[in-house]
Amino acid sequence: MSQKIPRPKLDELIACDAKHACPPNTKEGNCVTLMAVGDLPTRFGEYQVAAFWNDIDKKEHAAFIRGDVTGKEDVPVRLHSECLTGDVAGSLRCDCRDQLEESLTHIGTLDHGVVLYLRQEGRGIGFNNKIRAYQLQDEGLDTVEANLALGFSDDERDYAIAAHMLQALQVKSIRLMTNNPKKIEALKTHGVVVSGRIPIEILANAHNKRYLSTKKNKSGHLLEQGFE
Repeated sequence: MSQKIPRPKLDELIACDAKHACPPNTKEGNCVTLMAVGDLPTRFGEYQVAAFWNDIDKKEHAAFIRGDVTGKEDVPVRLHSECLTGDVAGSLRCDCRDQLEESLTHIGTLDHGVVLYLRQEGRGIGFNNKIRAYQLQDEGLDTVEANLALGFSDDERDYAIAAHMLQALQVKSIRLMTNNPKKIEALKTHGVVVSGRIPIEILANAHNKRYLSTKKNKSGHLLEQGFE
């Protein structure tokens, strides 16, 4: 019999969050509300899934919650940005699906933790532009060069969304599962207390070796594996 873990009273959080109102024209440009929750038994363990609505860009985001995280400190948290090609089709061009499964597997062994699933495809440039970037990469550009060639920055994601979600779940502080120091700093600017980092490194394959090398050498990700 599986061990029972404490469950958050998310229905109470939904009622509480429904009353909140973000100031108009906020700097972040986002106002995220907790809308609904349901039980979610998964191959990675027992979770609850919470649905969030962003009334600025009209996107839905998800939190996969293990145990009771309300009022907790040092909560293990993974921020995962949507990757249709990786998460759904198992693309070998990136490490997204591997990181998502590793996060869910790890947190599934703990008493509590959260995986936030953010609808920010292609580092925030959207699916169409992500595939345009793939075309440019096929012609020889790396991921950073392709984004810049399309008129974007290296990373267009907005972590104010994640900060709002963690606030709605009443998480006091987190240990972030990431290799990206910029993600930690971005969360801190939005008021999230990041008390530590949990590395989540996936070994390179023949198709994503250059992608991971670019992450390390151009985007500053903390990857231990060497690249030629």
